Amino acid sequence: MEGEFDVFEALLKTLEKNNAELKDGDVLVISTKYISNSQGRIVDLEKIKASEEGIQISKKYQLKSEIAEIIIRESDKIFGGIGGFVITSSDSIMAPNAGIDKSNARKGRAILYPTNPYQTSEEIRRKIFLKFFIHVGVILVDSRLMPARIGTSGVAIACAGIEPVLDMRAKKDLDGNPLKVTFQAVVDNLATIANHKMGEGAESKPFAIIRNSDAKLTDRKISPSEMAISPDQCVYVRGLSNPPSI
Repeated sequence: MEGEFDVFEALLKTLEKNNAELKDGDVLVISTKYISNSQGRIVDLEKIKASEEGIQISKKYQLKSEIAEIIIRESDKIFGGIGGFVITSSDSIMAPNAGIDKSNARKGRAILYPTNPYQTSEEIRRKIFLKFFIHVGVILVDSRLMPARIGTSGVAIACAGIEPVLDMRAKKDLDGNPLKVTFQAVVDNLATIANHKMGEGAESKPFAIIRNSDAKLTDRKISPSEMAISPDQCVYVRGLSNPPSI
């Protein structure tokens, strides 16, 4: 869809077109790129003027200067990178190139992450409740790369109405020993399932409904801090920044 639009109204039309319905307890998964499109978060690269810092980043990591400039604007922190990619963090989300997507945009344009994704998720959840009087969870999904693995899987950029993480500490493992540090990333797991069915590219679907997931729904507002840890606690960041001395 071109230009800004109302995602909730688009959802209603999609449900009607496909003779589908939302039920109490469902989890609605929405493409992050679809949300970005609805917010007009598409930039014309020709209109981006790179700063001195952007030019330096572009030279160091072999990026176009306008892409480097957007990365700086969209990122809270830049960790480093390789040719063509910069690892960044923005709103507790670690991603290459600040999540900028050129593959799903017209030539010369780029799609950025949506603004206020948690607020957007909550607004959609509330509209569904007021329209249908049902409780559902809402997840905004994007694709991600896993370290040392081929291909992409799903990741939850934001959520509402669903407990994002299940604390498994003090529960028993298969040998009967108490688990010490195990948390189950509920919304990321559901995001991966949905991402597989929604697909990517031109044939991708903006919505998916997960039913009978047994996920715990909630009316409380979800905070981004509940789904992320600081980079200095991340085993990958800490491990790669502490190479062995031989």
